[in-house]
Amino acid sequence: MDKIHLIIERQEDPDSKPYDEEFMVPYSPNMNIISALMYIQQNPVNKDGESIFPVQWEMSCLEEVCGICSMLINGVPRQACSTLVDKIEHPIRLKPMRTFPVVRDLIIDREGMFDSLKKVKAWIPIDGTYDLGPGPRMSENKRVMAYELSKCFTCGVCLEACPNVNDKSEFLGPFVFPQVRLKNAHPTGEMNKDERVESFMDDGGLQGCGNSQNCVQVCPKGIPITTSIGAVNREATVQSFKSFFGAD
Repeated sequence: MDKIHLIIERQEDPDSKPYDEEFMVPYSPNMNIISALMYIQQNPVNKDGESIFPVQWEMSCLEEVCGICSMLINGVPRQACSTLVDKIEHPIRLKPMRTFPVVRDLIIDREGMFDSLKKVKAWIPIDGTYDLGPGPRMSENKRVMAYELSKCFTCGVCLEACPNVNDKSEFLGPFVFPQVRLKNAHPTGEMNKDERVESFMDDGGLQGCGNSQNCVQVCPKGIPITTSIGAVNREATVQSFKSFFGAD
């Protein structure tokens, strides 16, 4: 294989109509999708030899940590930095993840994910607590579980794979379950557990999950989303009884 055939869906701005453009990129062993996009950036010529404006895309860490290079690669949501061209079918088709607003070409706006985290209060309120000391210690078993949950880097692929995340639903997405569970497991965050669970029981919350488990299949970090869904649902059941009958 001397050349890699890329078919990239392009879009000039959020309101313009998307279109496909094809490129031929010199092949080298073990190259990833980012390497191919960098070549097009440096040599902005399409398959027909026409000079074009370089394809717009984003990257940062190049080690599957930042999440901003997430895109649809041959129809599968994944990271461009960790996808090797030797391991996928050719021609390679690249598209932006359509669950999110498209800014331009392969660049998307993931701001909605962070708004979702704000809605469920996915943070630990520690401001002004320094003088109180380090606080209670977390057990080793809970720490190991929490570490796995903390691997989420809001890449967005679970939202793209989830059939319940669409323009007809207010569902916040699968990634929220592990984040609620993570913050509730923290000794300090546990103080706001009831408030956090209550906020996730509102519109767009846990009831929007259809348990299709597509999210588990695509998560690049292997985060235990299914068990988190079960854990948060149990917490919500307890919280609903407390709300109805009283905390005592």
